[in-house]
Amino acid sequence: MSNRRLIFGFHAVNARLWQNPKSIVELYVDENRHDVRMRELLDKTTQERVRVIMVDQHRLDALSKNARHQGVVGFIDASKNHVDLDDVLERLEVPPFLLILDGITDPHNLGACLRTADAMGVHAVIAPKDNSAGLNSTVSKVACGAAETIPYITVTNLARTLRDLKDRNIWIYGTDMAGETDLYHCNIPDSIAWVMGAEGTGMRRLTKEHCDVLVSIPMFGTVESMNVSVSTGMVLSETQRQKQK
Repeated sequence: MSNRRLIFGFHAVNARLWQNPKSIVELYVDENRHDVRMRELLDKTTQERVRVIMVDQHRLDALSKNARHQGVVGFIDASKNHVDLDDVLERLEVPPFLLILDGITDPHNLGACLRTADAMGVHAVIAPKDNSAGLNSTVSKVACGAAETIPYITVTNLARTLRDLKDRNIWIYGTDMAGETDLYHCNIPDSIAWVMGAEGTGMRRLTKEHCDVLVSIPMFGTVESMNVSVSTGMVLSETQRQKQK
């Protein structure tokens, strides 16, 4: 199966079981683990008629390539996880709140961004198909279930997607050290798509040109930049703070 993808750990597997159980091809479970957490997971697999294979620790280590699997490893059909941006936007009954990741190639950063986006109520995360980490088992593990719940949409032409979002009256705000305003002195609109660029290089030129506003994050210490997932958390949190006022 060309779209077969590995997931492991309770967060990722439970999220998939509750959100999209039909996408699970099979689960491998530690035959020696009988605690409450495992029993609850197995009850859910029975309810959803998910195929479960009991194996020993060595088999789980081999399947997960020695990752911290917590005694549960699964394979999913990733083709059953595709979500279209139009579907997301048409279902919304509130102003769109989106995150766009331009050139985030590190799976740990992507996973952390997805986890933060889910926590801050983002409706979807958008990324280009090329020059992007893409969903994999590391992303799922770091995201702690968010990779299985928040829509992650890849697009072939990010510039065209940004134009389409503008046509829907969604403002495009990008983060840039030379932004014309800073995060704590800008009025963030209700319909917003935040663009985060790669560490070091930032957004690509064409992406930056499509932003309505460029916003800087004030730095009060000695460091000159922050991890992209930390910056993402700051702008999403400030957006949600203003939404709640």
